[in-house]
Amino acid sequence: MLAAHASRRDFLRAAVVVAAANLTCNLVIAQESAKRERKKVVLTDEGRRVHAAGFVFDGHNDLPWEMRKEASSSFDKRDIAQPQPKMHTDIARLKQGNVGAQFWSVYVPAETAQAGTALQQTMEQIDLVEAMIKRYPETFAAAVTVADIEAARKAGKIASLIGVEGGHCIEDSLENLRRLKKRGAGYLTLTHSDTLQWADAATDTAKHEGLTPFGEEVVRELNKLGMLVDLSHVSDATMRDALRVSKAPVIYSHSSARSIANHPRNVPDDVLKLVKANGGVVMVNFFSGFVVPESAEILSNMFAVSRELRAKFPNEADYTRESVRWEKRNPYPVGDIHDVVDHIEHIAKVACKESVGLGSDYDGISKCPMQLEDVSTYPLITQELLNRGWQPAEIHGLMSGNVLRVMKKAEEVAAAMTQE
Repeated sequence: MLAAHASRRDFLRAAVVVAAANLTCNLVIAQESAKRERKKVVLTDEGRRVHAAGFVFDGHNDLPWEMRKEASSSFDKRDIAQPQPKMHTDIARLKQGNVGAQFWSVYVPAETAQAGTALQQTMEQIDLVEAMIKRYPETFAAAVTVADIEAARKAGKIASLIGVEGGHCIEDSLENLRRLKKRGAGYLTLTHSDTLQWADAATDTAKHEGLTPFGEEVVRELNKLGMLVDLSHVSDATMRDALRVSKAPVIYSHSSARSIANHPRNVPDDVLKLVKANGGVVMVNFFSGFVVPESAEILSNMFAVSRELRAKFPNEADYTRESVRWEKRNPYPVGDIHDVVDHIEHIAKVACKESVGLGSDYDGISKCPMQLEDVSTYPLITQELLNRGWQPAEIHGLMSGNVLRVMKKAEEVAAAMTQE
């Protein structure tokens, strides 16, 4: 009889546990559903005024690679003075979004390092940015320093800076890094998808537990050159090593918060606190696969898949086709503008509002959240931050002021190191 009572108690206890688990599961589903049904952001007159009073300085746009891949690097084939609905970026929409400064990514795939063409192709991408500025001189102005940005803004032009995405481009040579600086490079992302001989990537097997001694030399040389140390794409250990070594504030040109969306491309909370102490800035990425929690889980192995596809399909067109097919077989939610603003607010809370910026990754991503479909949509972020209680000065810091402060400090550090 005691055994029967015990069995019944165990059964009831188990039933309660299962019921509680089901309730919790249903609650989570309901919360996610409610989240997906959050209202669209409606731009008000106040939102327009606040947004127009400053300008957007975006940390990462992959237009140069999109032009190389889809238009043979020709602005005759894709004239961005005309609407380009197949891309996220054209001149009219840049102006609509009030973009005043942009780091144009001169990305080339990590696999170019194996072919020995990484530096050469990066230089070609810089040529393309220069060609864009020459083709549209009424819209763009080349910029390297904060003074250059200020001059471009006074002239009513978009300050165009160069961001080198991936340390594979220097081919293990500090002299090559100096060559990139001479071509106007403003930052170096220490790694892209693959671990290097001197730095571990976030999305590959770690080999060094962060930076090697040469990797630390790269960080110090970036400081000396006045180039920003970009920690997007690197492993957590590499982040911590770089933050320890760098004398200047760092940036994440296009990364988000891992506590919101658990993807290795995002920044963990303990590192966000180090970024605050360093004076750096995390420029929030807009890719649905990095900012929407469910999507981040689904795409947690996306870079490993990418490596496999590149090995099987070395031709860029074939690789692109197979990548699209893989995404169709692995659907994930696009999310909406609220997902991105959630990341902004989390970084502001864990670090501070001076530690966050915008790094959209436009024209380098396959899915954008609703209401952030292209470069025209930045005013809606301003509006939603106003809706959440942000002050105009704080919003202007997010839009441009925070990264400008980082650049100014990096210039000061470089000047001091040159005099040592």
